[in-house]
Amino acid sequence: MKTAVAATITTALPAQPQHEAARANVGEKGNKEADSDDRVILHFDYDCFYASVIENAHPALRTRPLGVRQKSILATCNYAARAHGVRKLMPVTEARAACPDLVVVCGEDLAPFRDASRRLWAFLRGAVAGARTERLGLDEVFVDVTAAVAYNSALLNPNALRDSFFHLSAQDPERGFTFDATRFAGCVHPPPSGQGEQHADSGAAILDDPVHVRLMLASHLAGYLRRRLEEDFGYTSSGGISTSKVLAKLAGSVNKPRNQTTLLPVQGENTIQEFLDAHQLRKIPGIGSRTSSLIADHLFPPGKAARAGGQEPEQQTPGGITVRDVLRHPDMSPALLTRILDRPGAERGGGKKIWNLLHGVDASEVKEAGVTPAQISVEDTYMVRPLNTVPEVLRELHALATSLVQRMRVDLTTAAEELGDPSSAGSADLPPRTQQKRRWLAYPKTLRLSTYAHPGKSGSVSSTSNHSFSRISRSQPLPSFALDLGRPCAEVAERLVREALLPLFRRLHVGKAAGWNLALLNVCVANMVPVAGDDDNGNGGGAAGGRDISRMFRTQGERLREWSAWDDDTTTTTTTTASPSLSPPHDGNGVIDGEADDGAAANGGSEGKNDVEDAGSASAGTEVWAADDGDSDSDVEWEDGDGDSVAQQRCAACGHAVPIFAMSAHERFHAMGD
Repeated sequence: MKTAVAATITTALPAQPQHEAARANVGEKGNKEADSDDRVILHFDYDCFYASVIENAHPALRTRPLGVRQKSILATCNYAARAHGVRKLMPVTEARAACPDLVVVCGEDLAPFRDASRRLWAFLRGAVAGARTERLGLDEVFVDVTAAVAYNSALLNPNALRDSFFHLSAQDPERGFTFDATRFAGCVHPPPSGQGEQHADSGAAILDDPVHVRLMLASHLAGYLRRRLEEDFGYTSSGGISTSKVLAKLAGSVNKPRNQTTLLPVQGENTIQEFLDAHQLRKIPGIGSRTSSLIADHLFPPGKAARAGGQEPEQQTPGGITVRDVLRHPDMSPALLTRILDRPGAERGGGKKIWNLLHGVDASEVKEAGVTPAQISVEDTYMVRPLNTVPEVLRELHALATSLVQRMRVDLTTAAEELGDPSSAGSADLPPRTQQKRRWLAYPKTLRLSTYAHPGKSGSVSSTSNHSFSRISRSQPLPSFALDLGRPCAEVAERLVREALLPLFRRLHVGKAAGWNLALLNVCVANMVPVAGDDDNGNGGGAAGGRDISRMFRTQGERLREWSAWDDDTTTTTTTTASPSLSPPHDGNGVIDGEADDGAAANGGSEGKNDVEDAGSASAGTEVWAADDGDSDSDVEWEDGDGDSVAQQRCAACGHAVPIFAMSAHERFHAMGD
């Protein structure tokens, strides 16, 4: 079969020009780099992950066609449904028509999927000593097991290969599993035939090649981890084993589901390049649809008669162009790819990077992620029924804020050292006395609200003719009360909506009290500051050595009482809780909450008083000071040493704009002067 394929390729392609030999030498060098990579990378892809989470929660659904719905689209479906013609991203109505017995479950709440993904990642992260793990979305994980494979390779006994033992930790010699080192676990690509079968089944032949030894060991490790995922957690997966991330991910897609594939270089054969050549260009990880379209439009413009591989023009669509088509094109080189991809904002060296990917060369490292996420984002879409009224927006903001606070307490906290209780780990809304037992691993500095106007519908003052720019955002420092673990989630979320999210919403939609036609709301916290390390003592390399900063926020009012000053005329106003409103009062100059609109600002309009709901972090007698140019993602001017925007207040005593975090010290300065 392999010879027939090679013959087909040779006869289908036109005669190569003289420079083809030079280009072939460059490609051969790239293939040698791919074959000789000393790393060993595993890739795991959980099969039908969303559906598997539902099936684990409801075992009776395992044998039935199952689809997971998000709005009116199927986010995914199990293989029983796919056997009836149901596919991912299919409208629910079409899916039901294709499979009348389809069970459709709502999957709009992502919390169960995040929790399951976190549990599986935690297992893979701690299963092999010295391994690095990287999550790709919720259902994919890369694991760099180079160190573990090298350690076990040195321990192989040529006289007892069938009774080998894989050590998962050098410090614990009993932790591991037995395996047969005379053969690979799972599938091998290319499939064994002739001499290749000796490589796959003969222990002596495997030991002759160090690359084969490493990949053989990795195949057994991948099989062991996949069995543990299925037996201990109930999730099947597909695995890929190779020497780089791009090759491991492609190998994992060869034999799906519930299987694994080792991409095996065979001496004397260009197996890596043959494997890559058959893939569509846009299927190569790292080459997106935009890049593949640029390459296709340049190499095979519409109407061109001569097509790569002798295909007809209608067959040579951008999605159908393969790696072979690109590499066999006349004059193909890294320099040509660089010229094709050269455009404003393009990555430097992009042509060389794509050239390497087409030859299986990928030096990108498996990035060991920390326990805490870089940001936490919660959103919902309303494409069918856009939001247009105040009650609708309030309802959704409350739901999003509650979900955000719960996720912060799950993802960013851990059990306190002295009061640790494993049974309460991950709890989001425990009673106050129990919740005090937790501490922050990291806390976010920034709160961001984003909205998106429904495409093609008017009504949002912020929408433009180009719908790709109708998503707008505003951000501010996260109020300190959001970090108080002693209060229930519902109470914190309600206050967050009243004192932070509603003011941000008003700034996004100035002068419009209703009729926004919003198709999306997104609430996000970002700019995480580490507080404690990940070790058991809680005294890791965190910024605060594992302190419970929530206690500091709970007691700061009492400790600063003697230094605090109040304006008797405004005390009553600041302690009055106003009912939520999206239509704040205007003064004579068109000022809303201390912010002049563009026209007033341009004409030097005076600033109005700060609204009660907008004073979540402001002291009495002061007002939030911000300049809004209409394009900024934040309403602040001052920047700290890291370049992060920091909100400011204007001092009522001297009129100077002072960063919020420095306002208490500034007020003490005035008190000492008096």
